[in-house]
Amino acid sequence: MIKRLTIAERQTAMLLSVLIALAGFAMAVIGRGDPMGVHGWIVLILAGALFFALASALYEPEPTEDRAVSYYDDPTKVGILLTLVWAVAGMGMGVWVAAQLAWPDLRFDAAWSSFGRIRPVHTSGVIFGFGGNALIATSFHIMQRTSRARMAGHISPWFVLLGFNLFCIIAATGYLMGVTQSKEYAEPEWYADIWLVIVWIVYFVLYIRTLARRNEPHIYVANWYYLAFILVVAVLHIVNNLAVPASFGAAKSYSAFSGVQDAMTQWWYGHNAVAFFLTAGFLGMLYYFLPKRAERPIYSYRLSILSFWGITFFYIWAGSHHLHYTAVPEWVQTLGMTFS
Repeated sequence: MIKRLTIAERQTAMLLSVLIALAGFAMAVIGRGDPMGVHGWIVLILAGALFFALASALYEPEPTEDRAVSYYDDPTKVGILLTLVWAVAGMGMGVWVAAQLAWPDLRFDAAWSSFGRIRPVHTSGVIFGFGGNALIATSFHIMQRTSRARMAGHISPWFVLLGFNLFCIIAATGYLMGVTQSKEYAEPEWYADIWLVIVWIVYFVLYIRTLARRNEPHIYVANWYYLAFILVVAVLHIVNNLAVPASFGAAKSYSAFSGVQDAMTQWWYGHNAVAFFLTAGFLGMLYYFLPKRAERPIYSYRLSILSFWGITFFYIWAGSHHLHYTAVPEWVQTLGMTFS
């Protein structure tokens, strides 16, 4: 995989890994004695391993492929492998969590193995580790073929893929140490959230740049869904995770919202994480792979666009149906029920 990068690209990747390693070292020093410090060492070790892998192949021969007439599928292949790894880990953890419901003593007499800590490892491992890697990998595959254009970059796809997996690792290890914002599907703390924003911005720019260089006049509907997944998830993540760190050296922050506003923001996020992460993104996948495997075109392109705008407009307002019979105003509950 590394050998298919030019020497200049390998050097750029090495520089990025050094910068990330330095950030990890700073976290380890500033957050010593706190779970943030542990996460700093994890970042430092992983970035260091990547640096040495790149350095070992730095002066390998330049790639000979003609990039003008071929697709770049290496990140997709690695992404699919990571998808399978997270599937085994996340679902295996789910079996353990379910077993604890029947046998509460099925733990190792340690806080890290308690139900409350391993349950978010299961949910995040399956939703973000398994689902997120599947979406990123297939989006790389689909956007190239529906645009008839190679990805607009060779470092940025790896940054998105590996950066997202670093976020997943920080999240999972944090849960085991008791690090949580206590927000469903949004448990990682402030520094992990900031890192994900950086990764997601690069992902969005990469997708837009690839579509901009397309050789196909129309933007196929699968790309509409993937773009909605990328853009709306970014908005949801940023707004719901607005918080003030208790300290820049600790894995603890306080939400910018409180009371009913906090609940409404959380379930606007939680519901639409399902809508635009687990629904829109996977619909983008299905709109490409189902017609491809069936060797039949979609029945109606107009209906596909109607479907897209239907889910985009209606689904996003339905989050308050998670808060029926609570302190949320009755009109908000009714709105959520109606749009549902």
